[in-house]
Order: sequence, then structure tokens, then C-alpha cells
Amino acid sequence: MKTTIAKKGAYIGAGAGLVLFAIFGLLPGSLLGGAMGINVAGWFFGLPLDPGIISRAIVLISMLVGVLVAGIVIVTATTTVGWLAGRMLQGAAVEDQKEAAAHK
Repeated sequence: MKTTIAKKGAYIGAGAGLVLFAIFGLLPGSLLGGAMGINVAGWFFGLPLDPGIISRAIVLISMLVGVLVAGIVIVTATTTVGWLAGRMLQGAAVEDQKEAAAHK
């Protein structure tokens, strides 16, 4: 399998995205998902919530969904940026090769 500069850039972007997600996305995703879960559980059981197992499960599931959505968005965005940067570098390398072949 041929490894291109664009593919390497995408891998570097994905790695950077995982680091950025761990630093900046984990807590906000959990917080926003938890707030969404409290609202959803409030629709079903009324506010203020009772400390029941079902309402806690709804909040837990929504927190997990919030973390997953934050991770998917951050990693996809940084992978795309890395792939685009690699694609630009790959295009510049092809241009240099064409110029070198033309001068021979």
C-alpha cells in the first residue's frame, strides 16, 4: 500500500485531535451532555429530579453521547486539516518533481 504525504498528514492530524480532545473536549462534552440529560429526564419525570436509577441512567447516557459527539467532531476536524495540509505539501512536491524533470 502506498503511503502518501496526505495520508501521513491525516494521521498526524488525528493524533493531534486526540490530544486536543483529551485536553479541551472531554469536560465540555460531558458537561453539555449532562445538561441535556437533565433536561430530557426532567421532561419524563419532572424537575427537580428524584435520585432514581432511570433518571441517573438517562443523564449518564446523555453524558456519554456528549463526549462521543465532541470527540468525533474534534478528531474529524483535525484529521481533515492534517489531510489538507498534507495534500498541499504533496502538490508542492509533485510540482518540484515536474520542474526538475523539465530542466533535464
